[in-house]
Amino acid sequence: MPEFSLPQITLVLGGAASGKSAFAETLVVGTGRPRVYLATAQVYDTEMADKVSAHQAQRGDEWHTIEAPRDIAAPLEAVTADQIVLLDCATLWLSNALLANPPAPDTVNDFMNALAACPAPVVVVSNEVGAGIVPDNALARAFRNAQGALNQEIAARAELVVNVIAGLPMTLKGDLP
Repeated sequence: MPEFSLPQITLVLGGAASGKSAFAETLVVGTGRPRVYLATAQVYDTEMADKVSAHQAQRGDEWHTIEAPRDIAAPLEAVTADQIVLLDCATLWLSNALLANPPAPDTVNDFMNALAACPAPVVVVSNEVGAGIVPDNALARAFRNAQGALNQEIAARAELVVNVIAGLPMTLKGDLP
């Protein structure tokens, strides 16, 4: 198995069902490091339960999974420098944070600080939300704007940014190993 290193922060973007999670998993596995999967999804219905089960089956047993729908700081602090983290995904994390009553005022800053302080490299998966139509309601527009701002902030700090379309990676920043 080829082993390579990844920078401290890698961002993998893509639309829904673009192949971004599978690509990010391939990157993480390719490092040969012990893998930590930081899961931000919350299961509210059978469709989401099926999606989570499919992702778990695809990953297999060689991942240590931590459920972290809102608080990612503690799990990121707890990993060791020899590990690698896949945070899947920033979009669900932001949605969870924004729907909290009330959302914490420093939520995004805390997220960014936790990424920067993590002793292990982190691969962040996130949805690209700017390529679609303008949503027809205020809540959806506010979410799209917040997600776009979060993606831009992660991309600015990341050394590697990859956009995945139809399972094909396109490097936007940095170099793929």
